[in-house]
Amino acid sequence: MTDNQTAAWFRRGIKNGVPIALGYFAVSFTLGIAARDAGLTAAQGALASATTLASAGQFAGFQVIAASAAYAEMAVMMLVINARYLLMSCSLSQKLDPDLPFFHRLLLGWGITDEIFGVASAVPGRLHPCYNYGMMAVAIPGWTTGTVLGIAVGNVLPARVVSALGVGLYGMFLAIIIPPARQNRVIAAVVAVSMAASFALTRLPALAALSSGTRTIVLTVVIALAAAVLFPVQEEEDAHAA
Repeated sequence: MTDNQTAAWFRRGIKNGVPIALGYFAVSFTLGIAARDAGLTAAQGALASATTLASAGQFAGFQVIAASAAYAEMAVMMLVINARYLLMSCSLSQKLDPDLPFFHRLLLGWGITDEIFGVASAVPGRLHPCYNYGMMAVAIPGWTTGTVLGIAVGNVLPARVVSALGVGLYGMFLAIIIPPARQNRVIAAVVAVSMAASFALTRLPALAALSSGTRTIVLTVVIALAAAVLFPVQEEEDAHAA
């Protein structure tokens, strides 16, 4: 692939990463308030956001810090809450060039978030790493900057304004799932079942206590397995051979 094509992938990633960055800024602003309440400085909060990139994980982590819990408790909690990223990494690796060097895979795995994974998964065909790098180049600063400002200025912005800014992430997800759902009834059915099951798991007494990360893992494995068994997709090689 030429340098021009690589640059084009990067620019495309930046363009598609702007909505993610704006949504992250709003969400991480409230995260910054939680970090401040836990006793973190702006520099500490910035380091946490720039290296962790996990909203639920960081919120839980700051609660652990505020409670002065042990490091072992922090490690276990982070593993459970963020385990869903293992599944996302495995899924996204299937779209990469088999000869892609390890350091690219390592960086892509570190930079995976729910939103970046969703946008990258919608790319048809092979995924160039620079596409993800472009999204990361704007999303990570947006996440980090919001955290720092949340710590620095606290509750200056009204809660309704922060909540309204966060709606951008939901709009972005709709833009990802609606086009393929309109073209494929199976995808539309899987999306509908996923939404209904996710809502049900938050209401069922026996399952409502599960963390959001655990619920995501359970739903992903069960629904993806059922869809693969009921509606298998033929490999391109099989189609050519036929």
